[in-house]
Amino acid sequence: MNKAGLAQVLAEKLKISKREAEEMVNTTVDTIIDILKNGDEVILTGFGAFSVKQRAARVGVNPQNPSEKINIPAVKVPKFKAGKALKDALKA
Repeated sequence: MNKAGLAQVLAEKLKISKREAEEMVNTTVDTIIDILKNGDEVILTGFGAFSVKQRAARVGVNPQNPSEKINIPAVKVPKFKAGKALKDALKA
């Protein structure tokens, strides 16, 4: 399911227009991204937690020339940890 599909489901469940539902989805996603950019964590109890993890710099191998070493810089990556309620729902 993509954003448009999620917005459609929300519009039907909440009995609001599809445009309003799309705004809600987009605002939620944008807000989560902004919070993660600031280095904070977003915790949705029962669903899960979004956070930012720092991946350390390392030396890699050029796949086109395996004898050549390349430096891979440190980078921030998003991380999601599923909550207990989500895990339990998927087990059933």
